[in-house]
Amino acid sequence: MNFTGKRVLVTGGARRIGAAIVREFAQADAEVIVHCRASCKDAETLVASLPHRERHQILVADFARPGAAAELFRQAGRVDVLINNASLYHRSRLAEGDEADDREHFEVNFWSPLALMRLFAAQTSLAEGAVVNLLDQELGGPSPSGGVYAISRRALADATRAMARELGARNLRFNAVAPGPVLPPVGLESSRMVKTLPSVPLHRPVKVKDLVDAVLFLAGNDSATGEIMYLDGGQHLFIRE
Repeated sequence: MNFTGKRVLVTGGARRIGAAIVREFAQADAEVIVHCRASCKDAETLVASLPHRERHQILVADFARPGAAAELFRQAGRVDVLINNASLYHRSRLAEGDEADDREHFEVNFWSPLALMRLFAAQTSLAEGAVVNLLDQELGGPSPSGGVYAISRRALADATRAMARELGARNLRFNAVAPGPVLPPVGLESSRMVKTLPSVPLHRPVKVKDLVDAVLFLAGNDSATGEIMYLDGGQHLFIRE
C-alpha cells in the first residue's frame, strides 16, 4: 500500500509512541487523524509540526465510555488505515482486581478497538485497507502483575486473527505488533527500566524507530495479514511462572 493520500486514524496519537507513528505516516504523505483523550495540547503541538499540517485533524474521545469509539469513527469519515494504539494499564494481580477497573480495561483495550475494526470493515467503498493493533509481549505468557490488562490484550490478538481470516477476500488486512519495553512508564522516566531489561535477551529497550517501522511495514505490506509481530528483544521467549 502506498500511503500517499490515504487517511490514517491513530488512536492515542498525541504523545509517546502514538506521536512517533503519526509523524512517520505524515512523512509518508498520508492524511492523519490524531485521536486523543486528555492530551489535546500535545495533539495540537504535534499536528502543527507535521508537513502539510492543514491535511491532518484531531478528534477527542474517551474510550472508557461505551460508544465513544463509534462516535469518533463517524466523525473521522473515510479511514484507509487504522492504528489501534490507545490503551489502559493498571498494574494489578487478577485475584485482587475489582469489577469497575476490569470493565474499564476491557472497554479501552478491547471493546473500543473492536468497535473501530468493525466500523472500518463496514466501509464498503474501500478497495484496500489495513489495521495494525498495538498489543504487548504479555501475550507470551501470563505475568504475576499482568492482571486483566494482559487478558484484554490477548482478546484483541484473537480478534486481530479472526478479522484477518474473515475479511481477507475484501483486501482488508489485520495485523498487530506486540512490543516489549520501549519507553519507561509515565512518571518513571528516570528509572531506565533497570528491573525490566535483565529479563530481555538483548538486554536493551526496543528502539522507538524500530517499533514505528514495524507498524508501517505491516500497514503497507500487501501480503501481510493475521500476523502478530513480537518486537521485544526476545522477552516473549521466557514462559513466566
